[in-house]
Amino acid sequence: MLTNTCYGKGKNVVFLHGFCESKEIWSELAEGLKDNYRIIALDLPGFGDNGYNEHDTSSIENMAKAVHDSLVLLKVDTCVLIGHSLGGYVALALAKLYPKLVQGLGLFHSTAFADSEEKKEARNKTARYLLEYGVKSFIEPFVPALFYSRRRKELASSIEQVIQIGLKTPQETIVAVTYAMRDRESQIELLKQLEVPVLFIIGKEDTAVTLDKSLEQCHLPKQSLCLFLEETGHQGMFERPQESLAAIKGFLQLCLNTNLQL
Repeated sequence: MLTNTCYGKGKNVVFLHGFCESKEIWSELAEGLKDNYRIIALDLPGFGDNGYNEHDTSSIENMAKAVHDSLVLLKVDTCVLIGHSLGGYVALALAKLYPKLVQGLGLFHSTAFADSEEKKEARNKTARYLLEYGVKSFIEPFVPALFYSRRRKELASSIEQVIQIGLKTPQETIVAVTYAMRDRESQIELLKQLEVPVLFIIGKEDTAVTLDKSLEQCHLPKQSLCLFLEETGHQGMFERPQESLAAIKGFLQLCLNTNLQL
């Protein structure tokens, strides 16, 4: 069972965090949703309070299977999945492996595209750097770069929070998942075929999943909603929490046929 935090009661909404993060990143959004839904925030394999697991971190598909096994134990038959970055990759894999599970899919600064050759080489460099210099040397510059440069001073406390989460991540996990992200397959065809609504939350200043790449995919699903965030990088849950919450509330109404006030 993956470590998790559950909030509230109602229809299931599952949140999956990003690379070098944990379930803690969702706490503010969960507080805004728990009165109407059962919110489940999971630590992905090897992250948060989960120890390193060689098998579960070896591929995005294995991470998805570990998430599914935990959802079974939590008696989740259907849910809306919302994944940040890496969590979006895992959510897409879950939608492919277990289509009956998914009532809606949220890609929060994430992409269905596979890595380009340039990106794959960057992943290789990341893994080599980690093995040579360790987690601290990697995390301390990595996390601030995920936030929009002109708002980093304003968001210093959030940046420090994410740094502290990242520093707890085992080196083995970071290296293994770096390779898993590098080797993941494109899910663009899945995105086109999904029968459920898809939400895209997009930072206009995101350097990890760029605006151009988001524009290439956000029109592909049969039904999609898009939120474009000004002066926002890769961390909308911290950079634009109110806007992100409002978009997710509207999306959940659509997916779960609820009639709630935003």
